[in-house]
Amino acid sequence: FAEKLDDIAEAIQQATFLAVDAEFTGLDTPDHGHTCPFDTPSERYAKMCKGSLDYLIVQFGLCAFKFNEETQSYEARPFNFYIFPRPYTRQAPDRRFLCQSSSIDFLVQQGFDFNKLFREGISYLTPQQEEVMREALNTKHQQFAKFSSPAFVSPDTADMGPGKGPVQVPEEQKAFISSVCEKIGTFVDKSGGDDVLQLDPCNGFQRKLIYQTIRSQFSSVHLETRTGEKKERFIVVTRVASEEELKKKEKDKQNAEIMELEEAVGFAKVMKLISQSGKLVVGHNMLLDVMHMLNQFCCPLPPDLEEFKAMVKECLPRIVDTKLMASTHPFREVISNTSLEELRKSLDKKPFTPAKVELAEEFKRYENATEMYHEAGYDAFVTGCLFATMANYLGTFQDPVQPVVLPSSKLVEPFVNKLFLMRIADIPYMNLTGSDLDPNRDHVFHITFPKEWRSSDINHLFAPFGSIHISWVNDTSAFVALYKKDNCTVVRKALCADRSTYQLVPYSSYKMGSAAPVPSPLSPRKRASADIDSVYSWTNKKRKSADEEGAKPMDMTTTPPVPEEEEEMPTAMDLSADRSRSRLSAATGDGNEEAASKEKMFTEPAAW
Repeated sequence: FAEKLDDIAEAIQQATFLAVDAEFTGLDTPDHGHTCPFDTPSERYAKMCKGSLDYLIVQFGLCAFKFNEETQSYEARPFNFYIFPRPYTRQAPDRRFLCQSSSIDFLVQQGFDFNKLFREGISYLTPQQEEVMREALNTKHQQFAKFSSPAFVSPDTADMGPGKGPVQVPEEQKAFISSVCEKIGTFVDKSGGDDVLQLDPCNGFQRKLIYQTIRSQFSSVHLETRTGEKKERFIVVTRVASEEELKKKEKDKQNAEIMELEEAVGFAKVMKLISQSGKLVVGHNMLLDVMHMLNQFCCPLPPDLEEFKAMVKECLPRIVDTKLMASTHPFREVISNTSLEELRKSLDKKPFTPAKVELAEEFKRYENATEMYHEAGYDAFVTGCLFATMANYLGTFQDPVQPVVLPSSKLVEPFVNKLFLMRIADIPYMNLTGSDLDPNRDHVFHITFPKEWRSSDINHLFAPFGSIHISWVNDTSAFVALYKKDNCTVVRKALCADRSTYQLVPYSSYKMGSAAPVPSPLSPRKRASADIDSVYSWTNKKRKSADEEGAKPMDMTTTPPVPEEEEEMPTAMDLSADRSRSRLSAATGDGNEEAASKEKMFTEPAAW
């Protein structure tokens, strides 16, 4: 990884846009609440925080796409990382995490190499963890410099506060220390022998006693603690000819410890490079990916949604979710399934023209691959290709046609910083840079009933009022949405009275009764930004972002549809009021993007 880091940095720096994907040890924990079609973005975020963040990203895919002006094509450089939080010292964080058996089984079926994960997986430290470990290491080195020897400090102790000086040898340890001194004395007196002596493994306190005792009695040896194959800890004694050589060995040891820390930071360096670049980051159904990326490699996620949005904006300033694009006009009219594999099949056919993408030299592993889905690097590569194809398709609605639409185009801007929300029909996305949709849900009711009730009982209760959509909360409660929304007033009068068998309340009343505590009057956004700045000082550096000033925001209204299927939810976006190709051309007919942007690019249809 360390050898390839410069190549990764170069690919990110030169990229026109980046695509990412991740594989996890699990997805959710239903104990914290099932997702519901009538969740608000805040509720969905809270459920995902409680139910998903104990799992880990174990494989991360990154693909850098660089546009070539001469060939009007992209060059792709995909990377696939196995990630495992191995503690590099005893003081380093020892991460505990959950595994979901179905997710592990799925990865096994996809050929995931768990041996490679646990043996060779790249470690990582968050910026805050790195800071703590670096301060401890600096303190340790300062202690060595202060006393001109390691005699007063244990090299195995990260907490180097006051009181970490020499200790008196307890009576029960005197025989042990005496035998060690005798062994080292024999080693020092023996000329022409080995220059290195390995002591037997011992515990941390015994090593501390050895350090302070030996350094005070022998000036011609250097001590260093090492770890064996079975994780046993022992001291290596090296013969030195002079004080200068001793200092040099100690300096080399300190440099090695610094390099070890740099290696432990590991994959967090890639996240830092992505963030600092300011490049557009593309993913597919990427809300969970983004949450894990920030929580695992940056800092713990805040409990408040607005703070989370501020955190994402700070660390990943431009994001596009291809699942949201594919669920939106003009794509949804010709795309029936938005899963990554099926979406690729759809975009390989008319009316789409696949974007021109060539894999760079030394990155040809995916050149002829078609069945490597769920390897994160491959999925990132495919996601980026699909984004380029869909972006170019937007150009076909312009007059004249634009064969290539780059990520910086205003045609792409309406999709930026909006994350797809699964199974929420009337709030299809989370808006990272503004207020979320607040649809009218007067036609939705919450009902509690006996455990013996089934869907047929609820349907029978609502039969006089037309078809309904039932979303179960648990064995004794559910949300019910009317297809005939105008009947909501009649239902309230007929069914919302006190009943002995069931209780029915309007959605708004139910939410008021289960409302969360009022947030602190201090602005969450400002508070989050301050926290992030303290951890991510490097985000304040100048980003070479593709942001364009003056991009028109997406015009959004609210419509509360109730889908018949939960797997593929339509979104609440439309590229034009009458959905005609001609309306997507420039208003003046000259075909430039500025004129085209004057069109009302996104309005919601009256019905699905």
